[in-house]
Amino acid sequence: MIPENSDQTNPTLTLAEARAQFIHLWGVSGSSWGVSKTLAQVHALLLVSPAALSTEDIMEQLTISRGNASMTVRELLDWGLVYKELRPGERREYFVAEKDMLQVTRCIIRARKRRELDQIKRSLDQLAALPGDPADAEYRAFHATLTDIQQLATVSDKLLTRLMQAEKSWFWDKFLKLFI
Repeated sequence: MIPENSDQTNPTLTLAEARAQFIHLWGVSGSSWGVSKTLAQVHALLLVSPAALSTEDIMEQLTISRGNASMTVRELLDWGLVYKELRPGERREYFVAEKDMLQVTRCIIRARKRRELDQIKRSLDQLAALPGDPADAEYRAFHATLTDIQQLATVSDKLLTRLMQAEKSWFWDKFLKLFI
């Protein structure tokens, strides 16, 4: 395992060991991102694989069940992070990960926005429509809080939409200006 604060590369580390550490690291990080360890590990495996992998390849390399591999690949397909690769004359399906990290970021933002932000915006809109007496302090406080959260959600929605539409040069230019 590479020490957390290590800025140096390990010259004795093999490619296979480095791949295994990356897959492990991505998998452990997955729980921090709100996805399963297995989903993150399958994504990592496909990210670092130079060729498309079949479900059987994924099962073998990660020692997971067929059902787990199939469900995980299906979810990665839904997120747009993985694509099917068809091979003439083969019945077996092969999968390849999106390698452009800006596109990966867009896919993740799109999926998270759809599953989380859009849902909370709909719920907030319903709650904000609650009838009440504007003279009631409790109602005003509740409504003011909802309005503040709605405004933040709207700004977040616009920001994420712009980020999803951003070109690579625009994104890196704006991102680097934050730190320079």
